[in-house]
Amino acid sequence: MKKWKIAIIGAGYMAMEHAKAFASLESVEIVGVYSRTKSRAEELASLYNSETFESIDSMYQKTKADVAVVTVTELSMPEICFQCFQYPWVCFLEKPVGINLSIAESIFAKANEMKVRAYVALNRRSYSSTRQAVKEITDDESPRLISILDQQDMVAAREMGQPEIVVNNYMYANSIHLIDYFTLFGRGDVISVDSVSPWNPEHPGNVVSVIRFSSGDVGVYQAVWDGPGPWVVTVSNRKVRLEMRPLEKLGIQRRGERRLTEVEPDIIDSEFKPGLRYQAEQILNLLEGKQFALATLESATKSMKLCASIYGLLNLES
Repeated sequence: MKKWKIAIIGAGYMAMEHAKAFASLESVEIVGVYSRTKSRAEELASLYNSETFESIDSMYQKTKADVAVVTVTELSMPEICFQCFQYPWVCFLEKPVGINLSIAESIFAKANEMKVRAYVALNRRSYSSTRQAVKEITDDESPRLISILDQQDMVAAREMGQPEIVVNNYMYANSIHLIDYFTLFGRGDVISVDSVSPWNPEHPGNVVSVIRFSSGDVGVYQAVWDGPGPWVVTVSNRKVRLEMRPLEKLGIQRRGERRLTEVEPDIIDSEFKPGLRYQAEQILNLLEGKQFALATLESATKSMKLCASIYGLLNLES
């Protein structure tokens, strides 16, 4: 059996989780780890009898890896992506790909220029709950109402040690997880974003926006900043209402019913960080020339642009 070679760039928590998911597949081999923190790279590499490297170039030249899994911080993404794009491997990038829209667009432009196969690890798209929800409404053409409740805490982000520039761009660094659901479920192009309660960086509070799509689908985004609240996604059409609360679980309410019926999540989402094992399988499908489901860098950049529109930052960055 052919062994697909996976190189890991970065050695933090997400690197560990991606490596675990990939290594569980029989046809995969973790061949190298590169991180600026050598001790962490060595710790991760030792788990998979792999090798550490002093540079991305030396790792590619020795391993000729098929995939580079990039798990570095938002601030390091441009430099690391531009290095990775020089080699013919598939680039699998942790989200967000950049600290703001302008940087995300520069990374996307470079990937296009260099004809790179680049995909983004928007793992909530790969939750079994999300996949079940998509399957439930795929064949129904009636208009969709997509409602998203978001909550962010800048104080907590600072306490976790996030740099101030990341905290100030937390809508990209963290809200993108939820805003990307609009890109996934909303059909057609975004034709308008109307702010009902605009973002105020001086006094973070409630943010409410209405998103309209060319298909007739409508999205409603509500975020509570520095206050309590759950993460919730609901999608409704004429036949069914889908609710993910928490995001890892799907409830279905069909027309004429009064209660949600819970759908059991895939057990794989309890054995691995939710979505990651499925993503690893999709990367192998890509390598083997099979049908695959991965978020493209283009799609991820669309979500970043929508985030900028919702928060009134589009004209400031583009």
